[in-house]
Amino acid sequence: MRNKHFKIVTGVGLMLILIAIVIFQASQPSNTNIVEQKISPSMQEDGLEIDEEIPQDTELEASQSSGEDDQPLTEDIKDKVTQVVEGALGLFVKKDLDIVAIGDSLTQGVGDTSHNGGYVGILENTLNNDEDHKVDMVNYGKRGNRSDQLLKRLDQTEITASIEEADIILVTIGANDIMKVVKNNFTNLEYEPFVRERDNYQDRLQSIFDKMLELNPDASIYLLGFYNPFENYFSNVEQLGQIINDWNSTGSSLALEYEHVNYIPTKDLFQNAEQDLLYEDNFHPNSIGYKLIAERVLEYIRPEIERNE
Repeated sequence: MRNKHFKIVTGVGLMLILIAIVIFQASQPSNTNIVEQKISPSMQEDGLEIDEEIPQDTELEASQSSGEDDQPLTEDIKDKVTQVVEGALGLFVKKDLDIVAIGDSLTQGVGDTSHNGGYVGILENTLNNDEDHKVDMVNYGKRGNRSDQLLKRLDQTEITASIEEADIILVTIGANDIMKVVKNNFTNLEYEPFVRERDNYQDRLQSIFDKMLELNPDASIYLLGFYNPFENYFSNVEQLGQIINDWNSTGSSLALEYEHVNYIPTKDLFQNAEQDLLYEDNFHPNSIGYKLIAERVLEYIRPEIERNE
């Protein structure tokens, strides 16, 4: 039986995790002595992408809104560096498909320096890679979103209307729920807080699915699982991987309870990778990582979007 009270890492170990995330932020000077800095709440939130719904005039809000990777997706994205999934060659897509992508920074595409808009933009480029426009994709990714915040966003008029019209809904959510546990317990991090918050996450995720299906009973929902961004640097800390596995299991098990909800794993894509798949913050995927995610998503949704010729 797993001991719920074992330590995940020592105080020094956890500090290294926080430092590893913060140190690679583009805003940090190269000669800064990170070890001697106080890791303030704002630095933790910015590095771990946690959004506490703080007032717009705060320093954190200003710093997040100023970054290039935080800019909202625009119509000229495809005019920059168009990236598509080669495995889609020969794919005949149904016309008039509506796909809604919603969730956190993985949906927004933070870390994709090719300006494709992350996995969502790559999918859009792939499915509309000719003059015959087939798919209408809307991206409601928001950096820092937790499951409780996403649940509230489902009441927004624009999002509600899009979900009501959607054939497919792609969801990334929960990474910031995990990171909030880290932030709130970083001086004495144990396994138990992750267990308690995972139960809360399951309840909120169920409410998210229920709300979406209430708005559109015919929509197909696809929940993308978590990967472990710390694996290459803390592969010897097994508990970190166990937390990711536990939370993935929660999402995949809950999906099985719904006829119209599907689970898409991503953890294996980032394991034992021969090339770098993470952005310079060592947390978000880079353009190559996002392309792998796009390929995996296309693999799962292909039977639903492909038309018979």
